[in-house]
Amino acid sequence: MVSWETPSTVTYIAIGTNRSQKSPHTTRKTGSPPSRTLHALVGSEKAFGWMPLRLSELLREYISGVPPRTSTDGTSKFLCYKEFSSIILQTTDMYGLLRRNVIGLVSKRGLATESKALTPRLKTFKIYRWNPDTPAEKPRLQEYKVDLNECGPMVLDALIKIKNEQDPTLTFRRSCREGICGSCAMNIGGRNTLACLCRIDENTSKQSKIYPLPHMYIVKDLVPDLTHFYKQYKSIQPYLQRSKVPEDGKENLQSIEDRKKLDGLYECILCACCSTSCPSYWWNQEQYLGPAVLMQAFRWLIDSRDEASRMRKEMLQNSMSLYRCHTIMNCTRTCPKGLNPGKAIAEIKKALATD
Repeated sequence: MVSWETPSTVTYIAIGTNRSQKSPHTTRKTGSPPSRTLHALVGSEKAFGWMPLRLSELLREYISGVPPRTSTDGTSKFLCYKEFSSIILQTTDMYGLLRRNVIGLVSKRGLATESKALTPRLKTFKIYRWNPDTPAEKPRLQEYKVDLNECGPMVLDALIKIKNEQDPTLTFRRSCREGICGSCAMNIGGRNTLACLCRIDENTSKQSKIYPLPHMYIVKDLVPDLTHFYKQYKSIQPYLQRSKVPEDGKENLQSIEDRKKLDGLYECILCACCSTSCPSYWWNQEQYLGPAVLMQAFRWLIDSRDEASRMRKEMLQNSMSLYRCHTIMNCTRTCPKGLNPGKAIAEIKKALATD
């Protein structure tokens, strides 16, 4: 990151945003330092002549990655925040940006920094609780208060904070925290979504109610039993079926146009948000496959590499597996990935009608 030049050359690094540069991060130039964009200076001893020696030493060690050294009294140089800031404050106005950016930069490496006391913003969460170990107790909503100043922006952050700091018995699924695995699917504020993608409503006067996915058997608290859902997914045989091995023995190729047909289908993460928002699935889930599984059935139905299209159509050609869909479109409205299961189901019906 840092190049050490000869004493006749001044090399400096602007740490922060420089609007004249394409990159919003670290930029490097050679020449005389500008008056408004200079944040940190590295280079020869001559380059540091206009800076306090103590500050230049700290900056050089920090930017070059030198580990903190201890002084004769055993204290670390990088832990001396007051000394560091006082040096900067004694300098001219040019160091205004330097003080704001460098101290903030160094603080990320573990410096103790002063923080202003913020007024607590307590948000009330009412969370569905049920314990199978005490079946005599009815399900209930338990109330928790979380300070939003000390919590991440997503509902999953609040749940983790509650579990870690208030109630370790609270049970929910989570994994990737990036909307990829679908583990944290639940009903938040009356809508099926992923807790890791759902932002907390910062209006502290409103309560946030969290339930498990609707119309499903509950394992515990916010954990639904998805056994039947996964059995339905298995029943559509969600894998490539071919009678011939590819010529190179490695990969089944397809055209760019055929590959584009799978966009909006393969991204499904099987979180079950769409299926559990569908009234038809609520009342007929023993036979009706539901939006999520039917969308994946369509994904394999139109894959140009698959040779079992006729068999797949025959599996869906009955009054219950497919035709319980009444195009309510709850599935499309609630999908946290922005997919359209309703359209996929309509395309299956068209394919079966014209076959």
